[in-house]
Amino acid sequence: MSDLFAIFLKAVLSDNIVLMSFIALCPFIGMSTDEDKSIGMGLAVTFVTVLATCVTWPIYRFVLEPLDLVFLKTLGFILVIASLVQIVEFYLKKCAPGLYSAMGIYLALITTNCAILAVTLNNISRDYNFAQSLVYAVGVALGFLLALLLMAGVRRRIRTSPVPAFMKGTPILFASSALLSLAFMGFSGLVK
Repeated sequence: MSDLFAIFLKAVLSDNIVLMSFIALCPFIGMSTDEDKSIGMGLAVTFVTVLATCVTWPIYRFVLEPLDLVFLKTLGFILVIASLVQIVEFYLKKCAPGLYSAMGIYLALITTNCAILAVTLNNISRDYNFAQSLVYAVGVALGFLLALLLMAGVRRRIRTSPVPAFMKGTPILFASSALLSLAFMGFSGLVK
């Protein structure tokens, strides 16, 4: 049990996919304009990440490995992720049209969100069993959500702060992201 907790804690904090691995920066910057969008995107990514793990892990272990087709894992995993994103897109369009329109292009970009593909590939490369893979997937997705919410809070403060003209816009966002990343480096000794 402590092994699963360590995997979860490491995925959320010390190996945060956005702030420590610099993966999924496009939705991180694009969807962190406010807390509601951040939560919507974070939950959609969590759903797709967990489902992708539930589907790709057995495909790899029970189909690709026994048939010696492991070279097809990236292609297969991308197809699974794209299919799952379509399901999420249909659901949001039908049940939450406001969130669907607020997410705009970023919803379709979940398909190419390298964080989801990274989770599925990391599960294989780290030789996690199914339970460990699910815990890792949930941890990474919640770490992504945490990063989005932190950045949304920072952006809210930036809107009301006196920012020098040369730093307005993208420069202050990247400087703030770098400072968040430095703060998360403090968690690196937390879990071995």
